[in-house]
Amino acid sequence: MNSWFGGLTVLLFTCINIFSKMQIISAGDTECAIVETPAMDRRPSNNSLRIVQFNAEWLFSDYYSQSDCPGQGCSWKTLDDATMHIKYISNIVNILNPDIMNVCEVEGCDELNLVIDNLNVDTYKSYLKKGTDSATGQNVGMITRIDPLIDLYRTDLRYDYPISGSECGYTGASGSSGVSKHYITEFEISNQKIAMIGAHLLAFPTDITRCAEREAQAQVLQNIIYNYRQQKYEIIVIGDFNDFDGEVIDANNNKPISHVLDILKGNFGEYKGRYELYNVAETMVQVDRFSDWYDENNNCKSTSSEFSMIDHILVSSYLLGKINNSYIYHGYDEYCGTYNSDHYPVVIDFIL
Repeated sequence: MNSWFGGLTVLLFTCINIFSKMQIISAGDTECAIVETPAMDRRPSNNSLRIVQFNAEWLFSDYYSQSDCPGQGCSWKTLDDATMHIKYISNIVNILNPDIMNVCEVEGCDELNLVIDNLNVDTYKSYLKKGTDSATGQNVGMITRIDPLIDLYRTDLRYDYPISGSECGYTGASGSSGVSKHYITEFEISNQKIAMIGAHLLAFPTDITRCAEREAQAQVLQNIIYNYRQQKYEIIVIGDFNDFDGEVIDANNNKPISHVLDILKGNFGEYKGRYELYNVAETMVQVDRFSDWYDENNNCKSTSSEFSMIDHILVSSYLLGKINNSYIYHGYDEYCGTYNSDHYPVVIDFIL
């Protein structure tokens, strides 16, 4: 009887462990887009607002087979490496102390929560709307002290490419593109209605095919921006746009072959001249404008010529006028094998 009961107990706990592991494996595919009511503001100061854009580089802990991450196809070859990377990202959050941080290249809500679990304070919540990038499994989410007013949502709108007036040089077959990795939500901060769009656009700034596709993605976002501006919302568009700004030149004088930033800012595209956004990088000196390392010569050592700015925060004129401080945090070195990200965080302080 005791042996039978003991065997049953072992079987029961085995089943529980298997179920728990199944939950862990699937956790990266979940989202946390629903806002609990009432929305809360947990900032230590209600008149200051720090917003950070951070591409955290493959913030994964659950294995995603199509991108082999963690694994040989990923920056983090083992779960131990991925766990260490999460701790390094948490350390950056502790240093920067953001009120809202937009996070690119994150697998799911469990990774955001693992970052939060390592922080020095308990004032953050995670929000993420799952995208459609099945090849990488990457998404865009946020950790925030300020709850959005509405659930995070996304659009399935697509635009044909090449768009009218494109100068990418693309001569292939026409197609259409949507924004696979993004979210849209709304805040009310200091009595201001603010629409926030977090996005991660297609990679490779100088590739002509991606240029054409990325311009279509920018046109999708422009449609959203324009609609919110019509409703008198202030705007924050934040993320890794994988492109350069031809007006606000980065530290290495990189010039875009696309109109992506011009479209997002309202200087080009279907709603050209109907609204205007500004790149917060214009408040920084040019020499400091770099947010991404690309190891061009594959020697695993970063040199000053290998940096560019492809991470951006665009804001409406009211918010631009409220910027008190801005910088890109360059507090760690870039090299192969680092547990930090291959991107640097963009940091903006507002006094509202």
